[in-house]
Amino acid sequence: MSESVRITVLVENSVQRHGLVAEHGLSLHVRTGRHCLLFDTGQTDLALINAETLGIKLDRIDAIVLSHGHYDHTGGLATIFDAVPNVPVYLHPSAFEHKYSKSPTGETRFIGMNPKTAQALHGGRKYVETIGRTRAFDGVLVTGEIPRATTLEDTGGAFFLDADATRPDPLMDDQALVIDLGRSVVLLLGCAHAGVVNTLDHVRHLTGGKPVCAVIGGLHLGSASEERIQLTIVRLRAANLDGLAPVHCTGWPATAQLWQAFPNICRPAGVGTVFEFKRT
Repeated sequence: MSESVRITVLVENSVQRHGLVAEHGLSLHVRTGRHCLLFDTGQTDLALINAETLGIKLDRIDAIVLSHGHYDHTGGLATIFDAVPNVPVYLHPSAFEHKYSKSPTGETRFIGMNPKTAQALHGGRKYVETIGRTRAFDGVLVTGEIPRATTLEDTGGAFFLDADATRPDPLMDDQALVIDLGRSVVLLLGCAHAGVVNTLDHVRHLTGGKPVCAVIGGLHLGSASEERIQLTIVRLRAANLDGLAPVHCTGWPATAQLWQAFPNICRPAGVGTVFEFKRT
């Protein structure tokens, strides 16, 4: 008997349904048979608010997976901890590092995990370090570190480990979530700082060559060169996807090109959007 995998967008930069609220960030609620998890938590308590509006019980989740340590993916942790005190958090240890971005005018700002949240995790909250591939539960895999093999792909911005912007952040904490449907897999991306092509190659390796049927999440192509965007399109086309939802940090020019290249499979994914897949 087949079972359904249901993915609901709780936080994203846009909104799809009346009565919900958007913010710059990402959080996806994933239900796979007996298990539920959160992939990222947005930047505020909005995941909880939107979940309540949608009738999703976050106190029933079994795990939280963080794609990386930036504020717009980890900021909701503190509130979710209050609602679900014992849920394990899957994250790469580099997610705890101090993280900064540098603007074109040379200003830096802190964009890492809230220090109180990091302190709560270190102070006894259960967390699982995901340096390598890690099984969250049946059919759900956290990639861990993604090898950076494609020279055209970088982290997608001016990211640093210090406020003086002298130590570039390689964002080795960037990881993705893979949901096994049996014959194929669904790939969830936070920001794909490791690069979409690198991520697709690594997922193929981790799954023994299973095809990716859908990609949902941020592709972080806002500052990408045209050459990189075209490489991404070529590799996505080679994947023969059934669904593509480029959201959050993908960037408007790249998003427009992806919709133009894949008009039949691109989907919007504002807050409230639901994706369903059959697992066999």
